[in-house]
Amino acid sequence: MTGALPSDIDVLIVGAGIAGASLAAALAPHRRVLMIEAEDMPGYHATGRSAAFWQESYGGIGVQPLTAASFDTLMNPDPAFSDHAFLSPRTAVMIGRRDEAAAVEGFVAEFAAQGVEVSRLSPAALAGHIPGLNRDWSEAAFEPSCRDIDVGALHAAYLRAARRAGAALSVRAPLLSARRTRDGWAIETGQGPLRAAIIVNAAGAWADHVAIACGAAGVGIQAYRRTLAQVRLGVPTPATLPLIGHIGGDFYFKGEGEGRIWLSPHDETPSDPCDAAPEEIDVALAIDRLQSVVDWPIAAVERKWAGLRSFAPDRLPVFGPDPHVPSLVWCAGQGGFGIQTAPAIAALLARQLGAPAPGGALGDIDPAPYAPSRFA
Repeated sequence: MTGALPSDIDVLIVGAGIAGASLAAALAPHRRVLMIEAEDMPGYHATGRSAAFWQESYGGIGVQPLTAASFDTLMNPDPAFSDHAFLSPRTAVMIGRRDEAAAVEGFVAEFAAQGVEVSRLSPAALAGHIPGLNRDWSEAAFEPSCRDIDVGALHAAYLRAARRAGAALSVRAPLLSARRTRDGWAIETGQGPLRAAIIVNAAGAWADHVAIACGAAGVGIQAYRRTLAQVRLGVPTPATLPLIGHIGGDFYFKGEGEGRIWLSPHDETPSDPCDAAPEEIDVALAIDRLQSVVDWPIAAVERKWAGLRSFAPDRLPVFGPDPHVPSLVWCAGQGGFGIQTAPAIAALLARQLGAPAPGGALGDIDPAPYAPSRFA
């Protein structure tokens, strides 16, 4: 919607990417919700530029409980939410050179202790997963549970669910300012003024800016540019190629149809919030790193893009009430793992805002490590 804004709102969610949309879907059956989005469409920035995979180890030990608890919603959604799963088979292989054996061993031990299905691969087994692999790359860990995520379908399902439950969405409506009053918040947006009892800051790379506009302090959310390219190869690599990542964080790539891959140099270049664009040097770096791993000739770079990943200083997500401004609630800092953790974060935060307590694995998660008060 872009017309008149609702006048009677319990919760204003600033940002309609995966963080805002998933929270709106969880909260709208219980509170009056409006999402405002600065862009012409929701999901324009990080959500729409994801590499689109679910990997239980991704993001580290602190993020893993949120990822694991989100799996059932993504794999076996309620039929009222979606008539099909959002995950499809992929598998993942984390690889290292001979001198990185200790890092691979540590990775396996750390995540196996958390109950993640992960194991060592022999050099022969590794070569079977990655045709044309350079012999220097002999160390590997295998995660069979890795899946692809249909990000577009998931985001659309959350927006539909939010709308069916009564939530509204206004696009081209950046938050300009917000002032606390005796009755809640008096807010100015790009579509006009409104009032709300609670503001949720789900603004991604702009989260600290939104906090400051609300008279609160930022928590140190930093945006980083991440580059991706779709590359057509000169050899017929299988469409079922695993997600392949470097144990040291120098690259990842995965099959995107037969003879094509999505490739990233795993870059994290600090950036101001913006409409991120790829740099030629980063695409060239990704290709150079790929060619040190496999003997695949590059036929063409078919497309390239970049997005912003936003992290708090400790690289854990930030969700919950601001310790100094309790009617300002954070839902930010999801890094590159925001989509695979969205079901868990939305359910846990919705509970803090008046929705029923989540059941199953979600009910076992302690939200305290993710609270903004840790930065107070």
